[in-house]
Amino acid sequence: MRLGYFTMPLHPLHRDATETMHEDRETIIFADQLGFYDAFVGEHLTDQAENVTNSLLFLATLIFSTKNIKLGSGTSNLSHSHPTLLAAQAAMFDHLAKGRFIFGISPGALNSDAEALGILDQDRNKMFAEAIDVILAIWQREAPYNIDFPDNRFKVTTATTAVPEIGRGIMLKPYQKPLPEIVGTVVAPFSRGVVAMGQRDFHPMSANFLLPHWLASHWTNYAEGKRSVGVVPQTQDWRIARTIFVADNDAVARSYGRDDANSPYRYYYRQMLTKMMLSKRHVIFKKHKDEDDSQVTLDRLLDELVITGTANEVADKILALREQVGDFGEIVYAGMDLVDPKLGRRSMELMANAVMPQVNAAIRPAQEAA
Repeated sequence: MRLGYFTMPLHPLHRDATETMHEDRETIIFADQLGFYDAFVGEHLTDQAENVTNSLLFLATLIFSTKNIKLGSGTSNLSHSHPTLLAAQAAMFDHLAKGRFIFGISPGALNSDAEALGILDQDRNKMFAEAIDVILAIWQREAPYNIDFPDNRFKVTTATTAVPEIGRGIMLKPYQKPLPEIVGTVVAPFSRGVVAMGQRDFHPMSANFLLPHWLASHWTNYAEGKRSVGVVPQTQDWRIARTIFVADNDAVARSYGRDDANSPYRYYYRQMLTKMMLSKRHVIFKKHKDEDDSQVTLDRLLDELVITGTANEVADKILALREQVGDFGEIVYAGMDLVDPKLGRRSMELMANAVMPQVNAAIRPAQEAA
């Protein structure tokens, strides 16, 4: 099982944006040093707490400060830009990173972003589907292009102005052939979008703030999509993000990971609960779809969504999660605000050097037998 990293990021409103951006950057450099496989960074335009406004721009600052870790947009919000821009920018990033790039994509869920862009009344899922079709066509076709899909608002051609002998009108293709890995973050239980991911060979990442009992629905739908196009689904393609804090003793794990008023995990889930309630998406926090809203409390979310403990305990909990949802290829560690930098970094160190060796030692015999 691989170990990845994901950060939205999400910081308290009183913190200085310059400080938190540099802190998040240093954390990914540390993840690279610890051997994390990949790192995904989110983006929002209009959220003071989640203050990375362009994930590709942020990640570009890390290309030459890291050695092995793959850098993933987490995600590029496809409703926010013309797909020609994203195709060109992502391809350039892939060249700069020499293939250490994962193209994470989503429609863009934040309503205030949509309002600021004047698309609040638009179907962003449809915009997303239209945009990815055009991006892939740009990467797969040759200039001067003739991209004009039925019922797609985006039309792309350079036929009128192209001068091929001097290179004008030709767009850059990605470094990775035929394409970079494409990952979609999945939040909703039983998401039908995951079926389409399977059909198109995009890879799912299940969100860290989704209750564990909903996770298996993502694999079921992804496998359905794969089989519908005659391809055997591979569990290595499925990432599951989880909120994890590893400490050297139980008392610290319980306090910093849950109980202390200044716990970054408590702050994170207070924010997430408020945001999901506002957007009417809080079903992800429910035991079943008809459960009364009053049952969805902050303390229950912390109990069910934050994996805390010593290295041995966290390893056991990850193995128990695997027993519950089935095999998956990567556990993605969700980054928090570093209220206590020493504890935050120690958690990542223990996760890489103590938890994952135990997890992989436990599952390797079964995988080898298969």
